[in-house]
Amino acid sequence: LLLLKSTDNADVEWCKEVKGNMYDMVVEGFQLLSRWTARIWEQCAWKFSRPCKDVIPVESQENSASFSDYEKVVRYNYNAEERKTLVELVSYIKNIGSMMQQCDTLVADALWETIHAEVQDFVQNTLATMLRTTFRKKKDLSRILSDMRTLSADWMANTSKSETELQLQHGGEESKGNFFFPRPVAPTAAQVHCLQFLIYEVVSGGNLRKPGGLFGNSGSEIPVNDMKQLETFFYKLSFFLHILDYSATVTTLTDLGFLWFREFYLESSRVIQFPIECSLPWMLVDYVLESHNSGLLESVLMPFDIYNDSAQQALIVLKQRFLYDEIEAEVDHCFDIFVSKLCETIFTYYKSWAASELLDPSFLFALDNGERFSVQPMRFTTLLKMTRVKLLGRTINLRSLIAERMNKVFRENLEFLFDRFESQDLCAIVELEKLLDILRNAHDLLSKDVSIDSFTLMLSEMQENISLVSFSSRLASQIWSEMQNDFLPNFILCNTTQRFIRSSKIPLSSVQKPSVPYAKPNFYCGTQDLNLAHQSFARLHSGFFGIPHMFSIVRLLGSRSLPWLIRALLDHISSKITTLEPMITGLQEALPKSIGLLPFDGGVSGCMRLVKEHLNWGTKSELKSEVLRGIKEIGSILYWMGLLDIVLREVDTSHFMQTAPWLGLLPGADGQVLFSQDAGDSPIVSLFKSATAAIVSSPGCPNPTSFNTLSKQAEAADLLYKANLNTGSVLEYALAFTSAALDKYCSKWSAIPKTGFVDITTSKDFYRIYSGLQIGYLEESSQASSTIHELLGDSVAWGGCTIIYLLGQQLHFELFDFSYQVLNVAEVETASTIQTHRNPPFVQGWEGLIESMKKARRLNNHVFSMLKARCPLEDKTACAIKQSGAPLHRIKFENTISAFETLPQKGA
Repeated sequence: LLLLKSTDNADVEWCKEVKGNMYDMVVEGFQLLSRWTARIWEQCAWKFSRPCKDVIPVESQENSASFSDYEKVVRYNYNAEERKTLVELVSYIKNIGSMMQQCDTLVADALWETIHAEVQDFVQNTLATMLRTTFRKKKDLSRILSDMRTLSADWMANTSKSETELQLQHGGEESKGNFFFPRPVAPTAAQVHCLQFLIYEVVSGGNLRKPGGLFGNSGSEIPVNDMKQLETFFYKLSFFLHILDYSATVTTLTDLGFLWFREFYLESSRVIQFPIECSLPWMLVDYVLESHNSGLLESVLMPFDIYNDSAQQALIVLKQRFLYDEIEAEVDHCFDIFVSKLCETIFTYYKSWAASELLDPSFLFALDNGERFSVQPMRFTTLLKMTRVKLLGRTINLRSLIAERMNKVFRENLEFLFDRFESQDLCAIVELEKLLDILRNAHDLLSKDVSIDSFTLMLSEMQENISLVSFSSRLASQIWSEMQNDFLPNFILCNTTQRFIRSSKIPLSSVQKPSVPYAKPNFYCGTQDLNLAHQSFARLHSGFFGIPHMFSIVRLLGSRSLPWLIRALLDHISSKITTLEPMITGLQEALPKSIGLLPFDGGVSGCMRLVKEHLNWGTKSELKSEVLRGIKEIGSILYWMGLLDIVLREVDTSHFMQTAPWLGLLPGADGQVLFSQDAGDSPIVSLFKSATAAIVSSPGCPNPTSFNTLSKQAEAADLLYKANLNTGSVLEYALAFTSAALDKYCSKWSAIPKTGFVDITTSKDFYRIYSGLQIGYLEESSQASSTIHELLGDSVAWGGCTIIYLLGQQLHFELFDFSYQVLNVAEVETASTIQTHRNPPFVQGWEGLIESMKKARRLNNHVFSMLKARCPLEDKTACAIKQSGAPLHRIKFENTISAFETLPQKGA
């Protein structure tokens, strides 16, 4: 049709054929709409006449005796297949009706021309033939036919022909009929009704009870062919009326408002209104959302058009405002529920999609039924693009509503994840990172279709970390609180596996935690199957704390909050040392005035008896336990710093490998980093400078200032990344901090001998206290029923040996430690018994203790070797901190003075 309108002098017959086909298509569309609407009417009437007898309650709380008649004919009378079919049929009707309504102005001229041609052909040709043949001698009927021609004939359609052609047509070609040009001038409704009436008069002859029907041939003087022509045109005229009133016809055929009205049942049930679940339009919408049928999702808004039809009927036809008010109230309620359910469905789909993508491919490959973890595609794109939804005369921006709701749901999900982590221990940090990765991936997938807030912004809001001067995020505070209250007191170190595990015995300090919050599966991974799959991975890391957990902490906290956590842990070391000082003093006072070397004469038994006599700390058992727990916490923090240092070095290495080519860095022959340019710009600066120069020199450059700014930003980035190349070691800094904290008590814990020689018998330095604590701890742990090792672990060795090393007492400890002396005695006894071929009487019964001492010595040697490598003591000041608060040359990175305000100062 558009081609015809844009073409001049097109062939008349071809135009007539095209427009005739369009007319036939419109008639077929009206017939389809009429047939489909009639079927919905029939089904609705059938359901109303046959209520559901055996009602199955949807919810267990419902009582079958309380069901109303309307619920039995609507709510429980449609099964799932019928609801699906009804949704599809309503979609057919509304979609085709909408398309036909949009084509109103496009097809109007074609329809009018076709109707004009049909009427003129019948009036000017068919009736003319009838007047010359059948009705020539019947004056009454001839007069009626002549009136029909006078009433409807458009003689002006022939004015385009010349007079000569008209004379030739009337003279020699009269039998072929008149030729006229089609015009887009349709007959009026009065003309159509008059033509129908006149045909009725011609056919019936005034007999209202004609046998055989109106067009029956019994007793009629009209020939069969003429009767058929009159009958055909008579029924065409009835279609003409509907086609001429095109918009009203489409509206009438697509009107499904009758599906909502239920006034009869309101009266019979004596209620003001039925529950929303009984409304048939909402039942269809709810079925589409609950069925997760991707083919029906695009039709989810179609049942809402039933409300538009019923509201139009209430106002225009019934003229009842109270009906419209009821419809409006229900629509408001339904649409709110619809948006909420739709957003939940969308969120669940994208969350499941993200979780499915993040599953380990090897895990899926090993499964026989791995397809159950895949997500079937659903087409939300059309719904997410809708900005103009017509509902009761209002235009609703569905896309905006979905975006607002999604922003809220993502924030609620983040809040739930943090609440869940706060109700668990520190081992759940890996699960938290995994769930945050799934949520971030779902956000990335959804952001392609909907404009929602950035994930970084939402995460900062939920962590209360938006301010530029806020370094203590909610997650960092929770990690520190968890370490202080649960991790450090209740977790023990296994040095062999480099893991912290929870003590199997009763916790030393019970921790009150909130209960795990409940949430739907879509707040985890989307579906139950995906939840189980990801939980199986989370359980692998739930029983310990190690390198994977440290990676998660580094990635989650980032460079903004991690320094705050490190600072809090170092301050905890300082406070622990301060707390231990009076306890150590109490143990020093309980030592005897003189403790000599253990003699070899009495063997292991004699040595242990002598140690017990010297270390008479029986009344100080609680004090001993407190000191051991304090040393254990210090050791746990230092080992935790060691794990953090390993992770940060790996992260820094990966960052260096990514930035080195852009900064122009090359490896030197001795492993040093060299710059590829001599006092020149780095590759990234050169690239941006050359690009800026090329663009600015172009005459068509719209804004040179912005490109110059870009070049300056490249120089700033170059300086920033080069300044961060020589990053320091967190462990070395922690050791320097601990050394500075110990300087306060150096005079008490590491006294200078008065004679200038090594004090063997009267020394009460820290190494002697720790030696006594260690041998008592080892003796107790060697007993079968002892739980001391399961309460302390290997952290005691890390804490005690680190303090001994930083105080410069390593050699003293290795020379005069009680357990080392006992091991020496045991080795001598074993060697002597082997030479004399006798059983070792002195060692029998002490095998468990000897083995524990050997393990402790191996662990101590490992700790000392690590400390020598990371914090050498050739120059004691290498581990100290200046009065200004800045670390000395062992610390690679610079720090502001304000960061060290609470540092223990040397000589303070």
